Amino acid sequence: MSLSIVQTPATCSLAQSPIIFSVYENTAVVNNSEFQYVGELFYWTGSLTNSSSVADYTITKYPNTAYHGIFDLNRIINSTLTDLAQANPSNVEYFAVDFYYQYLTGSTYVTGSHTRSQTYKALDGYQIFQETIGEPIYDLSTHFPLLTDGPATQSVFIDNKGTSGIFVGTNGGSDIPTKVRYTSNLGTADYNVSSSTATSGQIYQYPIGPAESGFPLSTTGLTYYTIQPYTAEFAIGTPIKYEVECIQKYPNVRLKWKNRFGQFDWFNFYMVNRQSFQTETRTYQPQLGTWDSSTLSYQDYNSSNLNYIADSKQSISVNSFWMPESYNDILKQLLVSDEIYWVYDEANSVVRPLTIATQNITFKTGVVDHLIQYQFDFNYGQAYKLII
Repeated sequence: MSLSIVQTPATCSLAQSPIIFSVYENTAVVNNSEFQYVGELFYWTGSLTNSSSVADYTITKYPNTAYHGIFDLNRIINSTLTDLAQANPSNVEYFAVDFYYQYLTGSTYVTGSHTRSQTYKALDGYQIFQETIGEPIYDLSTHFPLLTDGPATQSVFIDNKGTSGIFVGTNGGSDIPTKVRYTSNLGTADYNVSSSTATSGQIYQYPIGPAESGFPLSTTGLTYYTIQPYTAEFAIGTPIKYEVECIQKYPNVRLKWKNRFGQFDWFNFYMVNRQSFQTETRTYQPQLGTWDSSTLSYQDYNSSNLNYIADSKQSISVNSFWMPESYNDILKQLLVSDEIYWVYDEANSVVRPLTIATQNITFKTGVVDHLIQYQFDFNYGQAYKLII
C-alpha cells in the first residue's frame, strides 16, 4: 500500500512556529530492518508552479512508537525568509514534500512508492499559545485578512503616513478580499487590492495613515474612519477604527514594528521623550617625537595620552499617552519584535532602525489602573560613527 499523510500544516503557516507533516505506513512494512520515512523538501518563491525537480533537503525519520514519522519543517522554511519586512512586505515561501519510505533487505535498500504533498505557503511570523498546531491563519485573528491583532480602536494623527498588510492569497477557508472599505464621518470610499493567488505576492499593502499616498478619503474635517476588508459587497473579519487625535503637546515619536504576521503595527508616542548618547572610550599612548629625523624632538601640541572611541550607543526613551488595555497584545509583540523602526522624518518616509532595550514591563488593566501609560526604551540600530 502507499504511504499516507495523516497530518499536514495549514494552507498558509507562520514559519517560526511548527510546520508539521505526519506520515504512516502499515506496520508490516514498518517492522522491516532499518525502516525510515523519507521526505524530500522543495521550497521556492515566485510562481505557485515554480518548484524545481531537485529537492532542496532530504530528511529522514525513524518511526515513533505509534509507527508514524513526524516531520517539523519550520526551522528550514524559516531560515529561507531572510528579507526584512521593510524591504519585502510580502515575504512568502512556497513548499511541498515528496514522501516515501525505505528499509534494508540484506545489503540493499528497498524504496516504497512516492506520495507528494500539495503545495503550502509560509509567512515570516509566529503563532502564540494557546493556538493549536496547524491552526488556519484565518482563525488566528478576528481582523483577518488584515494581518494584525488590532486593537479594534486605534488613534492616528492627520499627518501620519503608513501602510499595513492584507492577505490576498488563498488560505484554505475564508474569502479572498478584493477591496478595503473606508467609512468615516465624511462618507465612504473603497481602496481596491489585487489578488495574487498564483505568485508570492500574497500580501497587499493598503494605507492606514491619512497622509499616505492613495488614502481614499478627504482629510479636511476628518475625525474618524474604519477599515473593513470586502470581497465584492461581502464584509470579511472585524473592522479597525482609527480616531484622529489633535492633542500633541510633545514632539511625536511614531514607531512601527513587525508583528507576528510579518507586517507592521504602528503607534504614536506623543508624550515626553528623551534621547541620550553614550560612549565607551579607551586611551592609548602614541609614539612621540621625530624618530625618523637626525635629532629627536616633539611639538608642544603633542599628547602622550589620546582617546579613541571603542563604542558608542544612542538611545531613546518614549512615553505613551493614556491608552486602553486592548493595546496590550500588540505591545507584547513590540517587546519581542526583531524589526522596529522610528519614523523620524515622516514627510519623506525616512526610518531609523531601533532595538528594544526594555525587557520587563508590568501590563496594566483598566479595572485596576483605569488610566494606562507605558514607557519604552530603545537603542538605535545604527552607531553614531559610520563604520562598515
